[in-house]
Amino acid sequence: DSRLQTLLREGHSSTQSSHRLLAYSDALISIIATVMVGNTPSFELRESLQGLLTTKIGVYLMTFLIVTVAWAAHIRLFQVVVRIDDCLALLNLACMMLITFLPYTFSLMATFPENILGILLFCGCVMVIGSVIVLYAFSRPFLLNEQIQISENQTFYKHHILKVIMKVPIMCFFASIFSFIFFQLSYVLLAIVIFLPYISQCLKWCRSKAIGQVEETPDSMLFYTYLPNEPLSKERVEAFSDGVYAIVATLLILDICEDNVPDPTVVQKQFGGSLTAALRLYGPEYLAYFGSFATVGLLWFVHHSLFLHVTKATRFMGLLNTFSLAFVGGLPLAYQLTHEFPPNSHNELEAIQISCVIIFFAGIFQLAIWVVALYNEQETLHPYVRYGGREHVLMLAKLALYPCIALGTFFLTCILSKFSAPIFHLMEITVPFAFLVLRILVRLGLLNAGYLSVVWLHEPRQPQSGQAVTRRLLST
Repeated sequence: DSRLQTLLREGHSSTQSSHRLLAYSDALISIIATVMVGNTPSFELRESLQGLLTTKIGVYLMTFLIVTVAWAAHIRLFQVVVRIDDCLALLNLACMMLITFLPYTFSLMATFPENILGILLFCGCVMVIGSVIVLYAFSRPFLLNEQIQISENQTFYKHHILKVIMKVPIMCFFASIFSFIFFQLSYVLLAIVIFLPYISQCLKWCRSKAIGQVEETPDSMLFYTYLPNEPLSKERVEAFSDGVYAIVATLLILDICEDNVPDPTVVQKQFGGSLTAALRLYGPEYLAYFGSFATVGLLWFVHHSLFLHVTKATRFMGLLNTFSLAFVGGLPLAYQLTHEFPPNSHNELEAIQISCVIIFFAGIFQLAIWVVALYNEQETLHPYVRYGGREHVLMLAKLALYPCIALGTFFLTCILSKFSAPIFHLMEITVPFAFLVLRILVRLGLLNAGYLSVVWLHEPRQPQSGQAVTRRLLST
């Protein structure tokens, strides 16, 4: 025991905290997940944007989900591995390189679905990512969580955690094997990887109904599980989300920088050297940019307000957050589409309606996070924002505003299709003012309710019958 303690002390002295490595990893993964919206395979748009909906956006969403699954696994791993040495830092860099390569392999699968090379490259990357750091860290006990180091069941801990972590690499291994036999089954297995925690929970529930509850061995499932209610690192969820919002807000300006800078020769010949006159042609593009930036910024503001009140983020909340971020990442594409087609054309109408759908789902998944948090409010929310708390109404109004406005704009563009672009841009620009009005109205309502309750408590009253008290309450 003394020798083991000496080795642990010596190992601890040669290591450092993993905080900066994790911050770098979160930033890198958020960039890779987000910029893929501009790098998905291009498809010919003929008479409609329906092909875009089923191909480019679909490929992007699946790529985003796959990358975030790798990020979630990284979170779980580094809740066990709390310190790093030089070798582990280099191994993490190698894994980050493979994670950045995942979107390319997925693009190959989308472009050449019947060619197994894309599947093999993807599965190979996932298997390496899921095993290299694990095997190295578990061979160095001083890198692990202190709870594992001092535990009497250290061997059990290691076997249990390895069994959980290695599920995804094993699934990818079988997917690569089946790609030689029946490649369609490989895609099914890869899709299962995304929802594996929830499938595991369903299987566990079915097993408990069939054969009864299985008694867990000591310490099992208390420290590391694969269940939807398992807590994630709230700080890393916020850091990853902030990275996605920041990158999306930055990507919006790229189209303006590339496509909306007039040629000097054209300015001189057609506009008599007046740059102001030449830039007037790009007015709709600038309007779309400012509106889209305001949309991204306000969605981040709502997300920030939500997680400000959250005390613990569960795995299921993390999945809903991933879906919301995936649609937020599609906003640069939506911005590009809103001004890519001729005015009053059918393609422009469809592009604007696609933008409304993207904004709606980005907001509705934020609202879903709030609903899930309310379901377990004793564990996940601060007391003042729980049902009946002073901030509950304001938070609910903030989260419901964008889904309601996006849905209303969608149906309004269906009715007034000739004015779809002005309606959409007006919605984007006026929503910030709607947030201010909303806050004022909620505050006034709370003040009024507080005033009435104070008057009711301090007003002298005579003993009254039950019916009189009821009438008084109703009138108040």
